[in-house]
Amino acid sequence: MVMHVNPEARGDERGALLAFIAEQRGGVRRTLLGLTDEQAAAKPSASALSLGGIVKHLAEVEQGWVALASRTEPDTKRDPESYGIGFRMIDGTDTVESLLDYYADVARRTEKFFHDAPSLDDTFPLPDEPWFPDGQEVSLRWLGLHLIRETARHAGHADIVRESLDGKTAFELVALAQQG
Repeated sequence: MVMHVNPEARGDERGALLAFIAEQRGGVRRTLLGLTDEQAAAKPSASALSLGGIVKHLAEVEQGWVALASRTEPDTKRDPESYGIGFRMIDGTDTVESLLDYYADVARRTEKFFHDAPSLDDTFPLPDEPWFPDGQEVSLRWLGLHLIRETARHAGHADIVRESLDGKTAFELVALAQQG
């Protein structure tokens, strides 16, 4: 799991964007270290968020954005009424291992998409949602920055949920990851 990146070591802007996304994904993934499926599904804070649900949500959202940018259909599509299900682990289906594997697969496909794209200046239309301006197009550069922002925001949520669950902080989880 990526702990800290030197974006210049990746050689270019595309590599730097992917390095920062990977760093944030690593922070989220670490919050699940050593947890059982039941602990990953627990909601120990005032919020309705669980660690497994956060990972599932991030994987689905990242997959959806890449599908939108590549103009393909996402593997997972939700209507507004079922949006919250993406934040929950499904008993008998979702496990810590399956969610981490899913997230890793999405990350591989995202990185391939960015590496294969002719230019970060290529654009795609934003989804038809009330919170986006009608008809606005954004670049793949915007998408990379947006994925960093989305993942970092939820990495902070995951840190709080993990600390509420068993008291382990992000720094303790980094040390634990380095041992294993």
